[in-house]
Amino acid sequence: MQFAIGLLAVLAAACSVGSVITQGQPYEVYARQYGERAAGAIMALQLDDLFHSWWFILLSAFLCLNLLFCNLVRLPSILRLSAREADPAASVGKEGSISVTGVRDPEGLFKAMGFGSIKSGREADKEWKFSVKNRIGLWGAWVCHLGILLLILGFGLGQATMEKYTVYGLPGDSRAIGETGCILTIDSFDVDLREDDTVSQYTAGITVRRPSDGAEESGEISVNHPARIFGMKFFQNSTGWAADIHIRKNGKPLQDQVIYAGEFTPVEDKPDLVIYLNAFYPDYVLDPEKGPMSASSSVKNPAYLYSVYYAGSMLGMNALLETEELTIDEYTVTFDNARNYTLIQIKRDRFTFLALLGGLVVLAGLILAFYLQEARIWAVRDEDGAWTVHGVSRKGGVLFSDRLLEEAEKYK
Repeated sequence: MQFAIGLLAVLAAACSVGSVITQGQPYEVYARQYGERAAGAIMALQLDDLFHSWWFILLSAFLCLNLLFCNLVRLPSILRLSAREADPAASVGKEGSISVTGVRDPEGLFKAMGFGSIKSGREADKEWKFSVKNRIGLWGAWVCHLGILLLILGFGLGQATMEKYTVYGLPGDSRAIGETGCILTIDSFDVDLREDDTVSQYTAGITVRRPSDGAEESGEISVNHPARIFGMKFFQNSTGWAADIHIRKNGKPLQDQVIYAGEFTPVEDKPDLVIYLNAFYPDYVLDPEKGPMSASSSVKNPAYLYSVYYAGSMLGMNALLETEELTIDEYTVTFDNARNYTLIQIKRDRFTFLALLGGLVVLAGLILAFYLQEARIWAVRDEDGAWTVHGVSRKGGVLFSDRLLEEAEKYK
């Protein structure tokens, strides 16, 4: 137990550090935030990816082994205790934590107290009756520890083997989901706005197809409402803007395609010339202090913030209204048809069932420990023909004693 408490203290401290230090950042970010020496220590101790570091995994493995061995060591003693509690010989002839004399109907009292399976016998000219209830409650802590072990294993194995994929696109687009062999088609995407022009919900309709066997399943996902398809969970993660870009050369169409905000496209016949769409402003205004911004989420005065690069060097950057053209030598560039795209995150955790099982086992253990409290009751006949009733309860002894005294008055 002391070893387990020490492990838990170290793991709790590690989790606190992992919550304070932003995870998954490059060295330069930590050096800028904490200084070069501290950044070196963060990278050396793997504090940048703490929950996947070898030492955190090792501590978690030790905790699992500790829980396993604790349960194995305690198993024989619990089996012996459970057998002894059900044996009348271990109780009859001894004093209970509460005793009541003058009882005329012990079996009626036993049943009123919720005891069944009453055993009767006679030893050394003494007649006795015995019963035990909620003996399974002795297993509460043991079952709870087993559930915690399953929870840790399920979560740890799930995190270590989890597959994560990100797919983004516009309605009608189909994308391969990593190496799963499945194809995701975005059927629809809607952005619901409140009266104050803030977003209330993002909702995407999707269809997932498995070409290997032709299976197909559709679903709808929104923020905090994922869908489970083919053993994978689909989350509506984010959204952004996409538009159509049109490039003409000497007035003739050269290139028409979709471009997403934050992406670039090279000119087909001049790949050193690159157009980058930095951002989209649906309701463009130019603030003297803050610069370009959007006055609302509605597409009222669309503008496209672009950058032009040639051979890696920036030629210029500006905001282009939808009614305007960008001219670069013999090329003209325009943007239009801005619309929202959806970004969907896909996760596959093959050990979710184990974590779920662990949670159910923990719940069962808590119910056994707190609601099924083991108790014994036995009665021995006195010389005057009445009975002396004894009772013992491992938990809630005061409540048990009070109730036994109250019920016994009805059977005297």
